[in-house]
Amino acid sequence: MIRRHAEGERDLRVGDVNRRILTLIVALVPIVAFGVLLAVVTVPYVSLGPGPTFDTLGEVDGKQVVDIEGTQTHPTTGHLNMTTVSQRDGLSLGEALTLWLSGQEQLVPRDLVYPPGKSRDEVDKANNADFRQSEDSAEYAALGYLKYPQAVTVAAVSDPGPSKGKLRDGDALDAVDGTPVANVEQFTSLLKKTKPGQSVTIDFRRKNAPPGNARITLGANPDRGYGFLGVSVLDAPWAPFAIDFNLANVGGPSAGLMFSLAVVDKLTTGDLAGSKFVAGTGTITAEGKVGPIGGIVHKMNAARAAGATVFLVPAKNCYEASSDKLPGLQLVKVDTLGQAVDALHAVTSGGQPPSC
Repeated sequence: MIRRHAEGERDLRVGDVNRRILTLIVALVPIVAFGVLLAVVTVPYVSLGPGPTFDTLGEVDGKQVVDIEGTQTHPTTGHLNMTTVSQRDGLSLGEALTLWLSGQEQLVPRDLVYPPGKSRDEVDKANNADFRQSEDSAEYAALGYLKYPQAVTVAAVSDPGPSKGKLRDGDALDAVDGTPVANVEQFTSLLKKTKPGQSVTIDFRRKNAPPGNARITLGANPDRGYGFLGVSVLDAPWAPFAIDFNLANVGGPSAGLMFSLAVVDKLTTGDLAGSKFVAGTGTITAEGKVGPIGGIVHKMNAARAAGATVFLVPAKNCYEASSDKLPGLQLVKVDTLGQAVDALHAVTSGGQPPSC
């Protein structure tokens, strides 16, 4: 009887252990399932946060970020850093929660970054095109501020097209068949008198090269009845030297202001930044108007982390920027390139620039 009682107790203990194991397994199943969901399931959100900054007065990969060849440039000091926003797509649920809890990242619906109907590749190409346009606008704004005269300037050469291999982006067009042209309106009026198949001589100036001329046989374009030269042109300030911007994999137009300031700084005596670490952001038009950008707070955080003490803010971003001021970071309001230059002079001389 005693042995049977001991065996019964042992059976009870084994059964109790089995029930505990089963309970543990049942409890672990949703935990494991949730862990799998965190790792595997992606969310329709993109994370935005502080990105890298680049000193437009410095070098990247052994090249000057703003490289000017063919004219005298002047030494610069301090920093004029452009700022960026980092972007992460294809986030798992776990990654999204981790980034959100960090407090440093912002989760936005993916459709705001990659609109429906457009692939990621299409959006990236559009951003890269915006960045290249910002480089051109930055050059024109800087040259306009420095009072270089305007010319009929080649913005792009069609490929294929009648002018391919004969004219280049950046050429200044001075005459058509010997008739001088001072602006795009005069240039276009002369072309409207031509016919497809007709040959014309274009007198041009090329950066870092002597003036030249090109004999071009005009093509046909279904959008017009006159001869097709195969170039897009605009009235823009023109200089005989070349300005190149050597940054890759940076999309969007928000570097325009800082690029323009670097050009002005290198082409003039004195230092815009002095000994200051200045960072900033803002689009810019060819006329020098500074426009608003997205992600201003992320860019401010990136600038402060890099060591900046002064941050240039587009006037229309001032409200958002001032709502999240960072200790030790002076916010300077700018609306035009000229105002930005004046504000930097005030900063370096101990004056009071416009602030947010």
